[in-house]
Amino acid sequence: MARGKKFSIGLVQMSCSPDPAANLEKAVERIREAARRGAEIVCLQELFRSQYFCREEKAELFELAEPIPGPTTAVVGKVAKEAGITVIASLFERRAAGLYHNTAAVVGADGAILGLYRKMHIPDDPLYYEKYYFTPGDLGFLNFDTEHAQIGVLVCWDQWYPEGARLTALQGADILFYPTAIGWHPDEKSEFGAAQVDAWTTIQRAHAIANGVYVAAVNRVGYEGTAESGLEFWGSSFVADPFGQIVAKAGTEAEEILVVECDPARTEEVRRNWPFLRDRRIDAYGGITNRWLA
Repeated sequence: MARGKKFSIGLVQMSCSPDPAANLEKAVERIREAARRGAEIVCLQELFRSQYFCREEKAELFELAEPIPGPTTAVVGKVAKEAGITVIASLFERRAAGLYHNTAAVVGADGAILGLYRKMHIPDDPLYYEKYYFTPGDLGFLNFDTEHAQIGVLVCWDQWYPEGARLTALQGADILFYPTAIGWHPDEKSEFGAAQVDAWTTIQRAHAIANGVYVAAVNRVGYEGTAESGLEFWGSSFVADPFGQIVAKAGTEAEEILVVECDPARTEEVRRNWPFLRDRRIDAYGGITNRWLA
């Protein structure tokens, strides 16, 4: 990879139907469109092959899982190779009988899998029953060298944890990607909806600022579930530059593709003027590995 050159990313924000095959076909079309518009690294939303099944606990939904490598990575690898791009594909991984992960596969421009990131932080909230399905990741926080940039990949609930962003950025990532599935509970939107989206955006902009790195979050749109027990996914996919300025943002309802040019020179500029990495007191942070210090 040629370090320091500008690179373009694509974020695919889309709705999902109950049909995994149709969702995969739609994602492939969107990947191709993003590539035609100049994207060199394309990120799909979290668990893009299906609707967000973690709204309920049903053993039969484990049938949605697949191995990696597997049928979806084969399809994604083919389109990545055809377009000469890198694709980040978030999948429900069947690692073994009874062992499942929420996994992002990074597929390179040659169609081969560059590596996997397994979601580290697993939520358990109303309509987000992920602990029922997913074993926490065991690969740690990673970087991947692609044809066009060095990238870090985390997944959804990871986006609330500054430790994960920091450890990923410290390995040299030019950009942190967060494939996401987050939305409003039906009875919360009117009172808390705007504040929730603001908090979600703010925490990720803070990762960009604290680490002097680009951050890209891609979410789904659409309503999934029943009127009484469903989620309205709020979209709002965005890219923030290394000082946390939002350079592109999607709406809350429509399917969209964001294509954004990222310039490593911006990282250099920001870090020279706001040298947070220089001034870190790495000798004083031992307590961070404790659950509580009181």
